[in-house]
Amino acid sequence: MTAYLTKRLLIALVTLAVASVVVFSMIEIVPGDPARLMLGMNATADAVQALRDQMGLDQPLLVRYFEWVSHLLTFDLGKSYTYNVPVRDLVMERLVVSLPLAIIALALSALIAIPVGIFSAERRGRMADTISMGAAQIGVAVPNFWFALLLIYVFAVWLHLVPAGGFPGWSAGVWPALKSLILPAIGLALPQAAILSRVTRSAMLEVLGEDYIRTARAKGMPRNAVLWHHALRNALIPVLTILGLQFAFLLAGTIIIENVLYLPGLGRLIFQAITQRDLIVVESVVMLLVAVVVLVNLLVDLSYAIVDPRLRTRR
Repeated sequence: MTAYLTKRLLIALVTLAVASVVVFSMIEIVPGDPARLMLGMNATADAVQALRDQMGLDQPLLVRYFEWVSHLLTFDLGKSYTYNVPVRDLVMERLVVSLPLAIIALALSALIAIPVGIFSAERRGRMADTISMGAAQIGVAVPNFWFALLLIYVFAVWLHLVPAGGFPGWSAGVWPALKSLILPAIGLALPQAAILSRVTRSAMLEVLGEDYIRTARAKGMPRNAVLWHHALRNALIPVLTILGLQFAFLLAGTIIIENVLYLPGLGRLIFQAITQRDLIVVESVVMLLVAVVVLVNLLVDLSYAIVDPRLRTRR
């Protein structure tokens, strides 16, 4: 187990190092002068030069890279030139929206997808399997923001049960804040549940054909015990992989739905920083999201060893 953990930690650290180089390089090769883009084409040369000095653009490339990385290690994400506040404060302000939204959407996705995948795998080739996988195919094809708009029309505009958009803040109360996240969470969860249900079905079909499943059934073990205790546990590794990827996507990839529903989350922060050419916000937030993705994948790898004891002893 120690060797497995050490190997995964080394892979995570190397991934973060490579990602920092890629993110910093991508920002550097963007055409145009960042200071000129931020101030506009009508800015004076003195103002542009002053902003370049403030941003440290007059320093050598390697110096700026290592200085940026050293600040990231202390969670110093720099200062936004648009909002004139530390980027860390912007991230914490937006994270209280994006993180609960991602957790709720991921929980809904798992609660819908895993039972549907098991149900469909058990009834392979039957009408129920065809209907459930057909619905999953539609869920994969339809964009999540379209689901969210449809839900808004039904539950907000027509039934007046939840707000149509915006976020009142947690200071307004837990229930009002959760009500504003319900529709976007469902809109995000449905396409992800469609993907996860298909993966669960495939993994379950592979496991249900194994000899130990037939042996358990031959011994007269109850159907639910065979499905949930023996089959599902051995089919969880691909399911956990998709869950980890989905959480990273739900945390960082909600730019469209956050802009459609006016949610002040991380996705909208990145979109606003790109449009306003606030490059320090873009590169710091993107690197932070990369670190979150790497951390989630590391936790998923560790969960493999918990689910499958063979990985703890395999070289």
